[in-house]
Amino acid sequence: MTKDMTESRDFGDMDLEKQIQFEIRNQVAWITIDNPEKGNALSPGMRDRMVGLINGCNGRFEARAIVITATGRKLFCSGADISVGRERAPRPDGAPPLAVGESRRMMLEGQLKLMPAILDSELPVIAAVNGTAAGVGAHLAFCCDLVVMADNAKFIEVFARRGLVPDGLGAWILPRLVGLQKAKELMFFAEDISAEKALNLGLCNRVAPGDDLIEVATEWAERLASGPTRSLMLTKWLVNRSLDVDRRTLEDNEAWAVELNNGTLDAAEGISSFRERREPAWRGF
Repeated sequence: MTKDMTESRDFGDMDLEKQIQFEIRNQVAWITIDNPEKGNALSPGMRDRMVGLINGCNGRFEARAIVITATGRKLFCSGADISVGRERAPRPDGAPPLAVGESRRMMLEGQLKLMPAILDSELPVIAAVNGTAAGVGAHLAFCCDLVVMADNAKFIEVFARRGLVPDGLGAWILPRLVGLQKAKELMFFAEDISAEKALNLGLCNRVAPGDDLIEVATEWAERLASGPTRSLMLTKWLVNRSLDVDRRTLEDNEAWAVELNNGTLDAAEGISSFRERREPAWRGF
């Protein structure tokens, strides 16, 4: 076990370190949601702690891969915990309960920090989805680089059931995973998506029996953690931008990624091991 790499603000949560558990094993950072009384929903404090932990792994050498999972077998994350109050600026007499701009600011300072932290993490991030992932909980998984689901788990684009607009970057990530038409279908009808269907749609990479989920996630995470970390970092950077830039920009990005990677010790080790016909010994830098 290792020390946390972040500081969290208290938004009314009694024990953020228990609700968002953190440890490093075999160079894999494990972030575990443990808020069963609220369906593993994320309060603002829990969300901010996750952001700090994910960002805190960047530029460090203790961890070379991240796994996000949750306790129990029923729920991965049921979304945002709307029962927890949020800090508001002092209000003059006569001000409305919700002023124009406050919801937007809440989004920008909330879920729209968590999802980019995962997408922009220097490390590969695996979601080990142990149970139902609804709303923001589903988007939390979709933004991870790899998704392993328990066979009992499911995704739900729950927003339409509540008359809400999808948030947590769902309208950006979901069409990139399944295409525009299918994304609209999933969001409009808000039906349960079983693990088997998620696999067929490309929303997850692998389905495992519930009892084997952590073992499967561990095997993948430890393979990544023992790999060429900077090569994986630059590969993630290129692929995540590939659908948002024109070909000429991607050419520049690719050329710079190769330039940067060629300066790593692991790149030199890769060439040496190939020439010497042996397995490479990746150091992560």
